[in-house]
Amino acid sequence: MTTAETPTLPPSLTVADAPFLQAIAQQIRANDAYGTYRHWADELLLKPYILTKAQKREISVEGEVDPLTQGRILAFFRAVAYRIEQETGLLSQVVIDLSHEGFGWALVFSGRLLLVSKTLRDAQRFGFASLEKLNEEGERLVQKGLELATRFPEVSQW
Repeated sequence: MTTAETPTLPPSLTVADAPFLQAIAQQIRANDAYGTYRHWADELLLKPYILTKAQKREISVEGEVDPLTQGRILAFFRAVAYRIEQETGLLSQVVIDLSHEGFGWALVFSGRLLLVSKTLRDAQRFGFASLEKLNEEGERLVQKGLELATRFPEVSQW
């Protein structure tokens, strides 16, 4: 793999410094039944999340969302749930409902409290312009979930 192919972060931010990016890599490895990704670099695991606008345009929204993309979406939202669990100690769960056309919802909840609700559209094209954008979106969702969890602690208890 050449340097041009490797997704890069700003010089001030590395995957090791980004807890959310580490959480996604951890989720990918946790669902790797055969240990294929055990020795892969985190940057390489996160590379499928990075799509340029041109790459997104090439992906057809006709037909089913492929299982690999569904897995990436699930790992992303499980990482959000994991980060909320780390900060609050509350068990968080993820539910994703995708239609065959790529539309649906991603929900992260704890107890009876809905922490994150995200509408998914054109899920076939799920991705981000850079690792920095991936981290920003994930951390934004985590912060929203944390705000709700601290605001309504009695609802988030089982």
